[in-house]
Amino acid sequence: MISKLITSVVISSFVVSAAFADDAIRFVPETYPIGYVNQGDVKHIVLKGANVSGKDINLENAFGQGIGMTNFKYPTKIAKNSPVKIEFDIDFSEMEGQINPVIVMVGTDGKPYTAKMDGFVVAPFFFSEKLFDAGYYAKGEKREWTFYVWATDKKDRPDLALDSASLREFSMKSKNVMLNVDKIDQVKEGGKVPGVKITLMTKGLLREGWELKQQSLRKIVAFKSKKFPRATPEVLIVGYWK
Repeated sequence: MISKLITSVVISSFVVSAAFADDAIRFVPETYPIGYVNQGDVKHIVLKGANVSGKDINLENAFGQGIGMTNFKYPTKIAKNSPVKIEFDIDFSEMEGQINPVIVMVGTDGKPYTAKMDGFVVAPFFFSEKLFDAGYYAKGEKREWTFYVWATDKKDRPDLALDSASLREFSMKSKNVMLNVDKIDQVKEGGKVPGVKITLMTKGLLREGWELKQQSLRKIVAFKSKKFPRATPEVLIVGYWK
């Protein structure tokens, strides 16, 4: 009885607010708060709202604008002034920092409806730099880049190694150091935070896939961690092929 009363109140509030909004499907809250999650977590999300358009809505599809959203469940028909529930899973393995995913529902008439979310993905590691320039690169040239890595909690020393895919083109050397990370743009050795000094090296980047047809070079270098097996720490190498 209580649940029916709550549903009735929610739908009524949707109908009243519909006159002040263009959205035919309104969700409560308007922006779903994901909150803080760890990189590599998987969460099941349930969005609840109502059809406030004054007519039935027939859905053909529902999907996420962005990565990591799968297993969508949604009603194919939403009667006017009726509640609606959209369910799906989010894998946060490839995400970091502030995120604002958008869910898109498409009607059989082609009209889109959207739902917004907001959250923050906490990565287990900080990198002093994550973007490196290879310049104009010719096949077989050597390159190397040096940067620092430390744990988000500033306590445990990172245990990073290159993943198997990155080992095709890169190698690395690491050295345990103590870091001063008071200024993120001026990280230096000699502080109190245990970190790692990483030198990333290549002596032969592979030109393959989409790069065969384009001049720009883009390589994602992925690392792995035994302490955080679902985390996805990585850096990006950019440049141009000679």
